[in-house]
Formats: sequence, structure tokens, C-alpha cells
Amino acid sequence: MKFFVDTADVDAIRELHALGMVDGVTTNPSLIMKSGRDILEVTREICDLVEGPVSAEVVATEAEAMIAEGRKLAAIADNIAVKVPLTWDGLKACKALTDEGKMVNVTLCFSANQALLAAKAGATFISPFIGRLDDLNLDGLDLIEDIRTIYDTYGFDTQILAASIRSANHMSDCAKLGADVATAPPAVIHKMAEHVLTDKGLAAFLEDAAKAGIKIV
Repeated sequence: MKFFVDTADVDAIRELHALGMVDGVTTNPSLIMKSGRDILEVTREICDLVEGPVSAEVVATEAEAMIAEGRKLAAIADNIAVKVPLTWDGLKACKALTDEGKMVNVTLCFSANQALLAAKAGATFISPFIGRLDDLNLDGLDLIEDIRTIYDTYGFDTQILAASIRSANHMSDCAKLGADVATAPPAVIHKMAEHVLTDKGLAAFLEDAAKAGIKIV
């Protein structure tokens, strides 16, 4: 499973990239606002740093305006994936942009029907939002499983990009269910390395090393 980082924080991306933990990046207007930087400037910097897809989201809601914004975003770099919402106008924009050879990430997916429409429109990525479904007492992982079944049954090329990841367990669960990609905040990716037994075992090893006077260098 590929790891995308859900942030516009260039320093955080750079740290994870150095460890080989970044296959791509996803951004959205909220993350751009949090960065405090111009969308074109920060997106260009991220694209220079990361070889994989970098999702940059349109802010228009009407198809023709989305297409125009998508073209401007795609001109930033060859690895831009234009991010459009899963609305009827978003699907129109998806079809037009993919017909032009651009990568498109269709976001805010909450049902298998929506995912099916996105695949038919030629989406490169579909982004089902796991955490937001969990917030409504629905199991977001069920949606990943449903989309995987549909896409595999009919041979769609659209990649499942699990989004709204809230925990380290979400990451491994998505991997087990066959998501092609999971995008998560840097903090969640860091959490994946943590385990109480690792901490406990390390503390015991260090205590014994101190008692034995073990020094390596």
C-alpha cells in the first residue's frame, strides 16, 4: 500500500520523505490555510520535493470553472493530481480533465455508488473518507471493502485512496482490505511505529546495558 501524506507542511513532508515514507501528498483548502502560504507557491515546493502524485484541490463548484482551475493547478508540475469533489459537476470536471491526460483525485466519497460513478468518469483516485463515516457511527472500513469488491469485479483502474485517516489502526486495516493508497497526517504515520511493549522492552535492555557497563563507541 502506498503512503500519501495529508499535509501542506513542507518540513513534515521532507522528514518523512527522507525515510521513504512518502509516495505522494494530498492537500486541501483547509491544509493550505493552516500552512499560511499561497496555494500555488506551496504546491510547487511540494511537487519539487516529492516525485509521486500531489493532490491540489479546486475551489470552484461549477464544472467549467473547476476545469479551468484544474488546468491551472496541473500546470504547476507533471505530478499534480487535480482534486475535485464528488458532485455531478465534479464528475464532469473529472471526465474532461482525465480526457486531457491529467491525473484526477475525486474526493469526499461516502458511498459505493459515488465510487462507481467516479471510476466510470475516469478518476485516477477515489478518496473515501473513513473517519467522517465513523463519526456518524458508520464503519468507514466497510466502504473500502465495498469499493474494492466493485473495482476488482469490473476491472476499474481507479485507485482507492483511503482518506480521513484518524488512527494507526486505520492504516493497517486499509492495507488488509486492499486499499491502493492511504493518506494520513504526519502524526498518524509516526504513531504507527509506537507500541507499549517496544518501549517496555527497550527500557529493560537499556537498564541491563547500563548495569553491565556496555558501550559500543
